[in-house]
Amino acid sequence: MSNNTGNANRIEHLPAQSRFALFLGDDLGAYADYSEVDGLRDFDHTVTEPDFRGRGLAGQVVQFALDATRAEGLKIGTSCSYVEKFVSEHPEYRN
Repeated sequence: MSNNTGNANRIEHLPAQSRFALFLGDDLGAYADYSEVDGLRDFDHTVTEPDFRGRGLAGQVVQFALDATRAEGLKIGTSCSYVEKFVSEHPEYRN
C-alpha cells in the first residue's frame, strides 16, 4: 500500500500494545487501540497524528484492523465513535 507522496505506508498489528498502527516510513501516522475480552475485540480509541490528518489514514488502519479481527474469528466492538461510524457505513463489519 502506498500513497502519492512516495512514502510507503505499512500497517502492523502490535498485540503487546493492543494496537493496529499505520506507519509512513518510520513515522506513526494513525492507530486504532482496542481491548479484547471473551472473543470480542473492542476498538476504543482511533487517532491520526496531526501532521498526517486529511489523508484517509484512520479509515485505512480501521479497515485493516477490522479485516484482521474478522480473520481471527473475533467479534468487533465499537466503543470508539470513529469505528462505530465506519461500521455503520460498512455493514459487512457488523456482528
